Amino acid sequence: MLMISPKMASGVQEKQYTPCLLSFFIYNPTFGPREGEVRVTLLHTNKHHKNLKMMTKSLHTQKNRQFFFEPEENFWMVMVVRNPMIEKPNKDGKPPTIEYQEEEILDTVYGAVVRQCYCMYKLFNSTFGRAMEAGGVELLIQKLEKFFYRYLQTLHLQSCDLLDVFGGISFFPLDKMTYLKIQSFVNQVEERLSLIKYTAFLYNDQLIWSGLEQDDMRILYKYLTTSLFPRHSEPELAGRDSPLRPEVAGNLLHYGRFLTGPTNLKDPEAKFRFPKIFISAVDGYEELHLIVYKAMSAAACFMISASVELTRQFCEQLDSLVGPQLTLLASDICEQFTINRRISGPEKEPQFKFIYFNHMNLAEKSTIHMRKTASVCLTSVHPDLMKILGDINCDFARVDEDEEIIVKAMTDYWVVGKKSDQRELYVILNQKNANLIEVNEEVKRLCATQFNNIFFLD
Repeated sequence: MLMISPKMASGVQEKQYTPCLLSFFIYNPTFGPREGEVRVTLLHTNKHHKNLKMMTKSLHTQKNRQFFFEPEENFWMVMVVRNPMIEKPNKDGKPPTIEYQEEEILDTVYGAVVRQCYCMYKLFNSTFGRAMEAGGVELLIQKLEKFFYRYLQTLHLQSCDLLDVFGGISFFPLDKMTYLKIQSFVNQVEERLSLIKYTAFLYNDQLIWSGLEQDDMRILYKYLTTSLFPRHSEPELAGRDSPLRPEVAGNLLHYGRFLTGPTNLKDPEAKFRFPKIFISAVDGYEELHLIVYKAMSAAACFMISASVELTRQFCEQLDSLVGPQLTLLASDICEQFTINRRISGPEKEPQFKFIYFNHMNLAEKSTIHMRKTASVCLTSVHPDLMKILGDINCDFARVDEDEEIIVKAMTDYWVVGKKSDQRELYVILNQKNANLIEVNEEVKRLCATQFNNIFFLD
């Protein structure tokens, strides 16, 4: 990505370039010189690194940063990222001067991106070893090329930050009665449609219910919220004002539709194929059909053993059962959410923004990040402040003890990091004239109001 920075004094313009992916490849040094590299390359190729065996996680150079990850024995993933740079014009027609910003890239952030690449591949393909067992190097190369040529184009490295390190899940806040309605809905559907092995329920891209293990749900949530849902985004639906025509099931109107599988059940040529995913199991992995069904802002994910052939009859049964109930639940959740906002009063622009993460249940909350799109996740603060958050996180990772760090930024912002009992909180305060004591009191008030005393005991 290119950004233009005008210089008023000289009338010239600096060009600022954000980090970008130079190359990405996967290799296994035990395959020998001919089969020594399974390569997936984006844009252009750097050195082959055929015999490279390094224990370090990253290699720093002036122009780029190389990240290494060994997800399975002898299989190495390497991602090469060009450092951010500034192109400064020179007088007298001389070539511009290039300044590489070597310290602007955080190893923890882009190391996490490489791990996400593997986890996403494994979600849809299982392990590298499984492909080798099924069809050797040739099959593995086919799978890697098919997956990564598409997936790498979805990486927007200029937007990666602390949330990529956490890889957390945003949970939707819900009252007990509405939560019980959702639990009852899940139980009823799994009882009526006994083929369903696991269910997950989301509203407005936030998780409410999941029957999966945490690590499996974590990567599935990443796929849903950054890939599948943005591709099928739609405006809030409200009764007769809906831009979509509701389906009729019995006497009930509903807005349910499949996000995976058939786009139109009434189409005689409809295909009833669903993406397959792999989740962890006692004997290694479990292969499942992934059915994602949405009504308004509510989405239900149903997972069924891949050994079962899904038919038109089953999909019609699911549609007639789930569509009306999911539509009503979406309406109930929206109504409850509106009531709660009305009770809490009008929102005022706070003087602080924060990121919270709980390592125990993967719960994540951010008022810094704005709504994701299919191509980017935007933040509402300056990149320099995000870099400070990342630096504080690196400091936290070096020690096991609880810790607190307070930084006065050059831009007159205060940045606070607190780590306690496997929870982390990062706060950015816009209080130019505040002192250290006042900043500490403000953070205490934030903890009391936002986290109901579950966070940080003095």
